[in-house]
Order: sequence, then structure tokens, then C-alpha cells
Amino acid sequence: MDFKNIIKPTKKKLILFVGLFFIGAFLFSSVKKDGPVQKSPVPANIELVKKHLTALTQTPQFRNHNNVDQLNAVADYIHQTFTTYSDSTMFQEYKVDGKVYKNVISSFGTENKKRIIIGAHYDVCGDQQGADDNATGVTALLEVARMLKGQKLNYRVDLVAYTLEEPPYFRTENMGSYIHAKYLKDNNIDVYGMASVEMIGYFKDEKGSQDFPMGILSWIYGNKGDFITMVKKLSGAGPFVGDFIDHFKDSNQIKTETFPAPKFIGGVDYSDHLNYWKFDFPALMITDTSFFRNKNYHQSTDTLETLDIERMTKVIDAIFLSIIHLK
Repeated sequence: MDFKNIIKPTKKKLILFVGLFFIGAFLFSSVKKDGPVQKSPVPANIELVKKHLTALTQTPQFRNHNNVDQLNAVADYIHQTFTTYSDSTMFQEYKVDGKVYKNVISSFGTENKKRIIIGAHYDVCGDQQGADDNATGVTALLEVARMLKGQKLNYRVDLVAYTLEEPPYFRTENMGSYIHAKYLKDNNIDVYGMASVEMIGYFKDEKGSQDFPMGILSWIYGNKGDFITMVKKLSGAGPFVGDFIDHFKDSNQIKTETFPAPKFIGGVDYSDHLNYWKFDFPALMITDTSFFRNKNYHQSTDTLETLDIERMTKVIDAIFLSIIHLK
């Protein structure tokens, strides 16, 4: 995820946004609802989560665009893991500057026509492990694949691990998610919606551990980095987004906030969901808010030791429960 060029809104836009936000925050945003924690029929396995995180981060080379062989080795690991649980797993290959890069796609519930996309990128920015950004998101896909095996689903579910989300390809047509979203659009595939799993492993309970693109937002969300965030469009998000968020919150796995905001607010479209928005597919982002909380973002310090794997596992449970409860 590339957050280096945050858009600074004008004063007029800020005033408009603050007014809309305070209305929207109380209508659409909430912490997790009161009620019992849902028991997952197939709970996430913390030992497998650790195994995948280790495999993705402890590689001979860093998994960035310069190290194509390493990226392909990671893609092979993802493909092999997907294949363990799904009868339909494939590479989506494409070329950039004469080099072959790969998305990895695993499908479940293929008897259903309408599908949902759950995606995460496996490349990193520069020379770093990228534990939170975004080994956590890809690990979620791998574990959700195990959990989905044998489930009766109301939609086809495509789990997609993307390449080339990070600079220098961020916001270009070389992003793996752009290639995938364009394929869906070009082939008139019936898509209910998409969820981007982007950094879900960093949590802090200390006061002052959570920043925001606008300081006033701490009045609503507090200043502790102890929640997961569902980022959506301020308006016109589509039924999928609302349904997914409702089921995620209803699972009561982890403290959850919704952030409905216009695109000029920095960070709202800084992941793979932006390419589904480009092609008019409903989409949202699931995130720990990245550099607004995790100061290891795009640094060599983004390592396994910094992650809260227990709470990350709860996020995976909530994603799975959201998927199987979609009607």
C-alpha cells in the first residue's frame, strides 16, 4: 500500500467533510455491537497463521518488483496452499517490461454465478519483510481458503493474491488488482462486491497510539489503536459493502469501526480496492489503518515480532463469518 502522497483537502472541503462525517459517523459507524461472540464452524488456526506469516516474510530475497524470481516463489507457495483446499486454483499472468508477474486466484462455490472477491497483495515496498504490509492480508486469504473448504456458499468466492500493488506501480495499470478487475469488467462477470484485506496485524492499547488524517476524528474513534477499520465510500457503496460490514460487526470477534469518507481524504483509496472502484464494482478495505497507527510502515522494522497475531486471527474469523453469512 502506498501512502506517501496524502492528498491535503482544501479548507472548504474540510468543513464540508466534517459536517457530513459527524452525521455519517453516528448513522453508519460503530464499534462492535452488543451480543454474543459468534462461534465459527471452522475457526482460524493461530499456528497456521504463524506458519504462513513466517513463510511469506522469511525469504532469501525481499518480495519486491525487482526480485521477480522471489515474487514467483511466493506466488508458488500461495498457489500450493490454495490448491490444498480448492479444486480451482490458477495463475493470472501478465508482462511488465518483459517480465512475467502473477496473480494467484482460488475459487470456491463455483456452482454460483454471482461472485465476491476477497483480495490482498503479496509484494512489498523496497527491501523489507513487509510483515503487516501485507503478509497479514495474504495470510488471511490462505487461512480463509482452509476455512472455506466444504462450506455451502451463496456466492462464488474468489480469493485473489495480487502482485505489484506497491511503488513504482501503485496507481498504474500494472497493478495486479487492475489486471484482475479489468478482466472481470471485460468479460461481464457478475460481481457482488470486493473486499481488500490490507494490513490487519498491528494493534496498540496505549493512549495516543492511533492517528488520523484529521485530528478531529479522534473525537469519534478515540486515540487507541485497538480496532479494525472498514473503509468505504461515503455514499453509493452498494449493498455488498453494507451487508459485509454488518456481518463482520455482528460476528463480535473484534472491535470494529466503519470509516465512510470521500476519496479526497488521505488513505481512503490506497489499496487494491481502488481498481474495483475504477470499474464500478462495490468494494471496501479492511485495515488496521496502516501508517496512521503502525510506524513501521514501509520500514525495515515491519517484522513479525511487531504483530498482534491473536487479534489478527480474530479478524480472519470475522472475514470468514462475513463470507458464509452473505445472502
